[in-house]
Parts: sequence; C-alpha cells; structure tokens
Amino acid sequence: MASHLNLSPFTFFTLTTIIFSLFFSTNSTDDRTTELLSLQSRSTSGIIHLNDQSIARYITSVKTPRPYSFLIFFDAAQLRDKSELRLTELHKEFSIVASSFITNNANHSSLTKLFFCDIEFKESQLTFSQFGVNALPHIRLVSPNHGLKDSEHMDQGDYSRLAESMAEFVEAKTKLTVGTIHRPPLLSRNKIILIVVGFLIWLSYFVKKLLTGETLLHDPRVWLAGSVFVYFFSVSGAMHNIIRKMPMFLVDRNDPSKLVFFYQGSGMQLGAEGFTVGFLYTLVGLLLAFMSHGLVKVKSVKVQRVVMIFALLVCFLAVKQVVFLDNWKTGYGIHGYWPSNWNF
Repeated sequence: MASHLNLSPFTFFTLTTIIFSLFFSTNSTDDRTTELLSLQSRSTSGIIHLNDQSIARYITSVKTPRPYSFLIFFDAAQLRDKSELRLTELHKEFSIVASSFITNNANHSSLTKLFFCDIEFKESQLTFSQFGVNALPHIRLVSPNHGLKDSEHMDQGDYSRLAESMAEFVEAKTKLTVGTIHRPPLLSRNKIILIVVGFLIWLSYFVKKLLTGETLLHDPRVWLAGSVFVYFFSVSGAMHNIIRKMPMFLVDRNDPSKLVFFYQGSGMQLGAEGFTVGFLYTLVGLLLAFMSHGLVKVKSVKVQRVVMIFALLVCFLAVKQVVFLDNWKTGYGIHGYWPSNWNF
C-alpha cells in the first residue's frame, strides 16, 4: 500500500522557493566563475582588472564559501614613478606568477579556484578603504571563506625573491600548486634574428679590415692606452673598491657639511684615496716611459737635460707624496739606507 505525503499549499510553496533559490544560487555562482574565466582569457597576462563594482559582484555579494579565491595586487598609477616602492617591477613579477599558474594548470580544476587580479587606487578608492589598504606595495589573498577585512596580506618578506616568493605564498595559503615560473625571454625572436643578421654583416666587414691590417687591434696607440688603463686599475685599488663596494668618500660625523676623502687607518680604503695614489703612480710610470722611449729621440742635449731634470723632480715629489700618505694612513715609515759595502 503506497503512502503519500500530504503537503499543505504553504509548505509546498516554501519548499519550492528554497529549491529554486538554491538552484539559481548555484547557477549564479557558476555564472560568476564563467565570467571570471572569460575575463582571464581576454587578459594578455592573465590578470583580471577589478574595480568597486566587480569587487561587489564577485566577492561581497557572493555567500561564503565561494568556489574561488582572489589574489589582488593593489596599485596606484600616481606612485609608479617612485622607485623605492617598485610597483612597476612587482606588478611585472605578479603577472609572471599569474601567467605561470594559468600555463601550468591549463587542464586542471585548480584554474577555476584562484584568480589573479589588480585594482587601481583612483578607480577604486572605496575598495581600498574597505580592505584597509593605506600603504603600497600591497598584495592580499581573499580566500573562499574570507571577507574583505579578514583576508590575508602578503608580508614584505614575501617580495624578497619576487615571483618565486609570491608563488610560495600562494601555495602555502591556498594549497594550490603554481608550478614552474615561466619568465619571458630577454629578447624576442625577431630581435634575435635582427641581432644575428647585424652581427654577420659586422663580422664580414671586420674580417676584411683584419686581413688588410686596418683594425684598432693593429693600432699601437690602442694597446698603449689599454696598458696604461690596466696599470692604473691595478695600482689604484679599483678591484678592491668593486669587490668591497667601497664608497668614493664619507660624510664627516662631526660636520655633515664636510666630506672625508682620505680615511686614516689601515682597516679601510676609500675610492678617492685609491684613485689619488693610482694617479701618482701612473704619472711616474708615464714620465719614466717618456724619458726612456721619447726623450732619447730629441737631438738637442740641452732640451734632454732640462726635460729630464723636470721629469725627475715631478717623479720625486709624486713618490714623496705617496710615501707621506702611506705613513699617515698606516703609521709605517719608509727610510733610505746605504748598503754596507758602500761604506768607506
């Protein structure tokens, strides 16, 4: 004997309303996901641009838990020229993470669970206020169960390795896999072809000049200038300055309006004092080279003597200054002596 449920008209209407609301609610959520996928596909970087209206449509008006999460990059066009904020660089790295996530999860359900978005201050000041964002750079993760206020923001340490750090933050907070970071090549295919063609044209021209002996490599003045540069680079401590990243000068602690170019003490060498000593050494070397290779070709003995005396005087003063600076800086002295077999 079959039994039947006798439903009153009011109960039937209530159940019907609930069923229809659940049905349309599910369809509404699916529609929003479809819309987000469409917006994502139309973006070259995979980043969806949001504003106050889209925030309301996809976040605040959707009941939790939502079927998707948002990673939002907060931007401000008027602050992009401030190099200390690095907004342009960070946004580029953010787009690399977005495109890598989309590429690595193209055939996976994870693609519909996380969307990368950006929002601009002038267009969406209300949203900035609702999120409580008052300083940039700022990246915030809105999880399925989170509202605007309780969403998680990315710490400054998560920017340290740029795209890689951002990917680690996403994986730690969402349990989704970003995958390999795909960075765009430094040069496009067309640029590489243009460079190769230009190099081949230059190479043919260079080989022709090389065979006829008309290149810079055949000019002794180039080798002379190169040898002088290498000598100056060696004796001026330039390599030390590069490795240790030494400054050219310091600001005087007692008087900030003064600059310190020479630091007394053997523990540190400034760039200016290294270049000064290197210039004095190079000056002496050039004068000695001139006397031994150029002055000997002068026919006038009187001119030779005058120039030689002047050059030796300059060399003496330069070496004396180097010795004085070394003694002032390190405390070590240099003294002349007579060999014992010269004693009479």
